[in-house]
Amino acid sequence: MVARGRNKLLISLALGAAAMASASAFADDPATTAFPIVTLTEDAQPIPRSAGLPYAPRNLADRIVLTAGADTAREMAVAFRTDTAQATAEAEIALSVDGPTLGEKAKRVTGKSMPVDSSYGRALYHQVRFEGLTPDTVYNYRVKGAAGWSEWYQFRTAAAEDKPFRFLYLGDIQNGILTYASRVIRQAFHANGDIRLVVHAGDLVGQRDDLDHDDEWGEWNQAGGYNYAIVPQLPATGNHEYVDTLKPDGSESRRLGPYFPAQFALPKNGVKPVEATTYYVDYQGVRFIILDGTAAIDLGSMQAQTDWLDKTLASSKANWNVVLFHQPVFTCARPNDTPEIKAAWKPVFEKRKVDLVLQGHDHCYSRLTAEAGREASAKARADGTIQGPVYLVSVTGSKMYRLNDRTPWQPDKVAEATELYQIVDVEPKTIRFRTFTASGKLYDGFDLTRTDQGNRLSELAEPTLATRRCSGEIGPDGGACVASGK
Repeated sequence: MVARGRNKLLISLALGAAAMASASAFADDPATTAFPIVTLTEDAQPIPRSAGLPYAPRNLADRIVLTAGADTAREMAVAFRTDTAQATAEAEIALSVDGPTLGEKAKRVTGKSMPVDSSYGRALYHQVRFEGLTPDTVYNYRVKGAAGWSEWYQFRTAAAEDKPFRFLYLGDIQNGILTYASRVIRQAFHANGDIRLVVHAGDLVGQRDDLDHDDEWGEWNQAGGYNYAIVPQLPATGNHEYVDTLKPDGSESRRLGPYFPAQFALPKNGVKPVEATTYYVDYQGVRFIILDGTAAIDLGSMQAQTDWLDKTLASSKANWNVVLFHQPVFTCARPNDTPEIKAAWKPVFEKRKVDLVLQGHDHCYSRLTAEAGREASAKARADGTIQGPVYLVSVTGSKMYRLNDRTPWQPDKVAEATELYQIVDVEPKTIRFRTFTASGKLYDGFDLTRTDQGNRLSELAEPTLATRRCSGEIGPDGGACVASGK
């Protein structure tokens, strides 16, 4: 199931061993300030690197990312990075006030720290949890580096009751993170006020091997900037959050890379053996359930995740249930659907009446509401049929795939070679889902309305862009169709 070849893995492991040897040398010699910078992939190709050396750890905190607690009305958490001079995880939190006196009544909170070695040198990632918070209340926090405190960041806890809110859904960022994807993320925040959550469908970066991908995480943080520090992030893992490895018997496997568990202080309510990458969050009438498709397919956790998914949906008292993971049930680029996930999870989605299934991986856009195809979907809606789960696939970064042969008839709408973001407005009885292009044009959308019988889906009345497809080797914007292999 793992895509890497044995020879590539052996080269990767050899290079990874060299990096680890450098890491050991650093640990043993405090005077050492950096590791050798890895510049080649396992195929001996140059690794795209950010110009200069912008992402070295410093004596001030950076990579500050807010994450939600399981009960978002009463708990938030923050992860951040410093150099090794700041040995402890320290933050201050205060109720927001309207004058410059936040520090006077701030409460000091400590957490845990973990080292991560990179070609820039050793860094410490710190995680602090803010617990016992008051619902629907504005707080400020700051985090500590050896040279001093960060600026104050501000967030609002969720309301304890169901209440309208807006969230942002991003597909794979992965490639061209700072060059291309950053404009999409910034456009989403600039054009759509009061985003309360951001959900990521995996492959946040392009990690694929044992080499150093610290630059990519630096770019990911820079692309989102302070927005990631004030709006809780709900990430799913993709296959590129994992590293390909060889077992002692020579068979191929995967392990979670070092950055994901360090960068996100996620709720601890998932399922063994993937508690680090599965979790759920309740937010103002929505239960978000995050699954790990890579671990399910490649690492033997499919049954455990399926049972946990069913149990977590069964216990949900939310108006809406949204499931987030990487490998899509219905693919828009690959020739076949994802058979393991389709067989295990799709029946649970249907039995438990999941509302939205948000996915990535295919580097194209797809909205699918009936497996039989768009004509069946349109007829069912005209006949007043109750709507089952709506399956979405989207992409934010610059890596694009060609659409498959089923896209002319099966999904309700698709896009090729197009960077996108999604704004989702939630009310107790309605979900308004809108897909926008990188430049802010409305591309697709629908409304889900809850009735006593179930969901009804309504297509948008307002005009949207025509379906964007490549024409041969020409993309929808007139340039080369930037499609690559899978």
